[in-house]
Amino acid sequence: MGSYWVHVCLFMILLMVIIGVTRGNNEDAEVTYDGRSLIIGGHRKILFSGSIHYPRSTPQMWPDLIAKAKEGGLDVIQTYVFWNIHEPQPGQYDFSGRYDLVRFIKEIEAQGLYVCLRIGPYIESEWTYGGFPFWLHDVPDIVYRTDNEPFKAYMQNFTTKIVSMMQSEGLYASQGGPIILSQIENEYQNIEHSFGEEGSRYVSWAADMAASLQTGVPWVMCKQTDAPDPLINACNGMRCGETFTGPNSPNKPALWTENWTSFYQVYGGKPYIRSAEDIAFHVTLFIARKNGSYVNYYMYHGGTNFGRSSSAYVITSYYDQAPLDEYGLLRQPKWGHLKEMHAAIKSCSTTLLQGMQSNFTLGELQEGYVFEEEEEEDGGCVAFLVNNDSVNKVTVQFQNRSYELPQKSISILPDCQNVTFNTATVNTNSNTRVINPVQTFSSTDKWDQFQDVIPNFDDTCLISDSLLEHMNLTKDNTDYLWYTLRFEQNSPCSEAILHLKSAAHVAHAFVDDTYIGGAHGNHNDKSFILEVSVELNEGTHNISILSVMVGLPDSGAFLERRFAGLTTMEIRCSEESHDLTNAAWGYQVGLLGEKLEIYEEQNSNSNEWCELGDNPTNQTLVWYKNVFDSPEGDEAVALNLESMGKGEAWVNGQSIGRYWVSFHDFNDQPSQTLYHVPRSFLKDSGNVLILFEEGGGNPLRISLNTVSVSLSSS
Repeated sequence: MGSYWVHVCLFMILLMVIIGVTRGNNEDAEVTYDGRSLIIGGHRKILFSGSIHYPRSTPQMWPDLIAKAKEGGLDVIQTYVFWNIHEPQPGQYDFSGRYDLVRFIKEIEAQGLYVCLRIGPYIESEWTYGGFPFWLHDVPDIVYRTDNEPFKAYMQNFTTKIVSMMQSEGLYASQGGPIILSQIENEYQNIEHSFGEEGSRYVSWAADMAASLQTGVPWVMCKQTDAPDPLINACNGMRCGETFTGPNSPNKPALWTENWTSFYQVYGGKPYIRSAEDIAFHVTLFIARKNGSYVNYYMYHGGTNFGRSSSAYVITSYYDQAPLDEYGLLRQPKWGHLKEMHAAIKSCSTTLLQGMQSNFTLGELQEGYVFEEEEEEDGGCVAFLVNNDSVNKVTVQFQNRSYELPQKSISILPDCQNVTFNTATVNTNSNTRVINPVQTFSSTDKWDQFQDVIPNFDDTCLISDSLLEHMNLTKDNTDYLWYTLRFEQNSPCSEAILHLKSAAHVAHAFVDDTYIGGAHGNHNDKSFILEVSVELNEGTHNISILSVMVGLPDSGAFLERRFAGLTTMEIRCSEESHDLTNAAWGYQVGLLGEKLEIYEEQNSNSNEWCELGDNPTNQTLVWYKNVFDSPEGDEAVALNLESMGKGEAWVNGQSIGRYWVSFHDFNDQPSQTLYHVPRSFLKDSGNVLILFEEGGGNPLRISLNTVSVSLSSS
C-alpha cells in the first residue's frame, strides 16, 4: 500500500512539473468582460495596445520592439495572423523565421505583456490579397466572405489550425498564457450589404464558429455593429471618441481595435502625418466620453513590406510615422507624449473603471466628464475637461476653479483638482532621422549585369485567342506576365499607334525586341491607357507587352472576381485600325531571371552574369549585382535607391521589397527612396546585392546608409 502512494505522489509531482513547463510562470487567468472593461483574473483593466506585425520585422528585432512598446506604457501587443504566408499551398504550413508566430507571442509573454490575436483570417492590412492565399481563387464555386460552403470550410480549417497551435503551446490566458483577446473577420460591415441575407448568415456563422473553439478568452469583430453575442463589436478609425456608436449590449465594453497613428502610403502619394497631440486627444476623448477601456494603436510599429507582400500600389515602408518607425527607432514626440498620457490615465484607472460617469457643458465648444466613486466616503474623482475649439484656447470654470485649455485639447485631472496631463501640451522633444552614407556603388567594374529576355510569340507555350486575366495566370507567384503576338503589317507605316488598355498596374511595350514605351496606373484608378507611336515596316512584327502588378487588391466584395491585365489592344495607322483584342496571344508567366532564381545567393556566381553596360540608364529589364560589407556598429541599415526606376531588391537572397522611385507625387518627389536592410539579413562581409530594374535606373548612384535619430535642441 505504501509503495502505491509513493508512486501516486511521484506521478502528481511529475504532472505538476509538466503543467509548469507548459504554462510557464503565469497563473491561469480567466478573461471575461462587462460593460466597463475586459476582466482579467477577476480584475477590470484599462489596456493600451499596439499593433506590431511579426512578418513586417524580424525575430532579431522583436525583443527590442516589444521592450520599447512596454516602456512606452503599453499592456498589449496586437497582431494579425497572415494566412497566405502560413499556408502557401493547401495543407502545407510555414511558421519559420519571420513567420514564427509562436516565437513572437512567447517573446511578448516573456516581457510581461498581453496579446490580442487577430486571426481574421481575412485581414486587409494593405497586405497582398488581404491575407488570403491565392490558391483559394481556384477552389471550385468559391465566393469569399459569405455564406459559401467551400470558403467557410477553408476559413474554419485555418482558424482551427491557429487556435489549436496556440492551445498546444498553452498561450491563451485561460491556460496561463498571454493571449487575452482574439478577432474573427475584419471590418466585414463595409461589404456585408453586397451579399444580402447570405452576408448576415455568414456573420452569425463566423461568430458561432469562433466561439465554439473554446479559447477561454473573448472574441471581437471590428467595425461590426451587430456582432452576435458573445462577440464584442469594436471600433476602427482615428476618432472613435466621436464616431463609435458604442457596444451593442450594455454588458459589453467599449474597445478600439485600430487607432490609426498615421495611414498607409501608396506610390505617388505623400506620407500622412498625424500629430501626437491629435492622437492623444482622441484616445482621451474615447475613454472619457465612451467609457473606453481598450485602445490599440494601428500601427505602433509598421515595419517593412518585405518581398512582394504589400497590396496594390502600397509602398514597401509601412506606417513609418508610427511611434516606432520602420527601423524600430523612437519617433518623437509621438512616442513620449503617448507614454505620458498612458501614465496619467493609469494613475486613476481604478476610479475610471468603478466610478459613475457624468458629463456637463463648460461652454459652447467645451464639455466635461467626471467619474466618481460614490460608495466610499473618500471615493476617487477623475475629471476630463474638453475644449473642442480647434482655433481658440479658453478658460473654463470647474468646481470653483479656473482652468485654461489650449485649443483642441483635453486636460486630465486624476483628483478632480490638479491637471497632470493636457493632450496639446507636449513635453517631449522632437527628434530627427539621421542618414549617414557609409558606402557608394559608383565603380563600374564592381557591378555585373544580366539582361533578361523578351519573349516572342513563338517562344510561348500557352496560346489563346483572347486576352487572359493576369492574376489567374501568375497565381501571385510573380508580378510579371508577358502578352505576345505576331502582327502582319501589309504596307509600311511610319507613324503607327499602339493603343492598349490595362487593368493591371504597369505595361511595358516592345516591338521586335525594342522598347517603345510604357505607362502605369495609380491607386485610385482601376485601369490605364498606354498609347505610343512606332514605325512599322511591311512584314511580320513581334509585339510583346509586359504586364506588371504591384501587389494584389486587398479589400472589397467579390475579391475572387477581380480582373487584372490587358483588356483591349489595337494598332492604328492613318485611317486603318487593327483590333487585336481577340487575336492569337501567347503568354509567359514571369521573367527568365526569376525562373533561374538569379537573385538567390548561391546563384550569384553563375555564368549568366556579365560586365555592366556603358549606359545603364538606357537599359530595360536588367538584373544588377554587387557585393558589399556590413557597416560597423549596430545602427539600422538602409539602401538609398533614389537613382533607380522601378523593380525589386534582394540582399543575400532575401527580398527587401519592391521599389518604384520613378513614380513621383504631386510635388515631383518619389514616395520612398530608403529601403530597410535588417541587420539579420547581413553578413560581416561579402553581402550580395541584387537589383532587378524594369527601366531607367542607374545603379552607380545608389548608396548604403546607416539610420539613427538625434534629439532636436528645443
